[in-house]
Amino acid sequence: MTPCFPLYESDVVNAIDSIIFNGIVESIDKATGQTATACIVSVQANKQEFMSINLEHVDPKACFKKLKGIGSSKLHSLTPIAPILNINREDKRFVSSYQVVDELGDTYNLAAMDWEDFEHMIRELFEKEFSQSGGEVKVTRSSRDAGVDAVAFDPDPIRGGKIVIQAKRYTNTVGVSAVRDLFGTVMNEGATKGILVSTADYGPDAYEFAKGKPLTLLNGSNLLHLLGKHGHKAKIDLKEAKKILAEQEKQKNYLNIK
Repeated sequence: MTPCFPLYESDVVNAIDSIIFNGIVESIDKATGQTATACIVSVQANKQEFMSINLEHVDPKACFKKLKGIGSSKLHSLTPIAPILNINREDKRFVSSYQVVDELGDTYNLAAMDWEDFEHMIRELFEKEFSQSGGEVKVTRSSRDAGVDAVAFDPDPIRGGKIVIQAKRYTNTVGVSAVRDLFGTVMNEGATKGILVSTADYGPDAYEFAKGKPLTLLNGSNLLHLLGKHGHKAKIDLKEAKKILAEQEKQKNYLNIK
């Protein structure tokens, strides 16, 4: 754990929330004679709790237990364990994100907002949600997202992992096809869960398909509740949005004709 100290000590801008250490060893698998790699110990410490530890007098085993580290029952046996966090976060689809939620207000209609702004708003909102447990959320490039609008990385050892997020700025009821597509994307991405967020509601067949699967469907009401949870307000007016979007499409077609 000592490598954490210089990292936290030099973090004068408080950019680091937590550090995870995975103890990975290489050995010879006696059954195959081949080199095997295994994680046998994993522990996480946030900055505040780590900086309060007196490393000169601490008992390593007691400290490891207090930090809720996980490890093989017998380290000499090299029994593998699931690390607290071991997620590949490299993805060419990820792009730089920008802030949106601070521009919202009581009269801002989410169902009529720019689709790209909507995706970045969803990323920002889930970033607020997952950051409480040390997670992060990335948004993807629209032209090559393969059905993925954002990806959340949740370090929670029980419910965490890679979570695929799709954002649908819809003005009509979401059908089962969108939910089927999400489930297929979850399987293809090797994710642990999929979340579909829409400004509209879902049809009965969509909810039925999602039963028993690692899928969460959030409708417009759920979205507004999540915004309120993090101190932001907006509205969803589907009728108004249809008129606004229709007028925008009309103007776009007019300009193309000219």
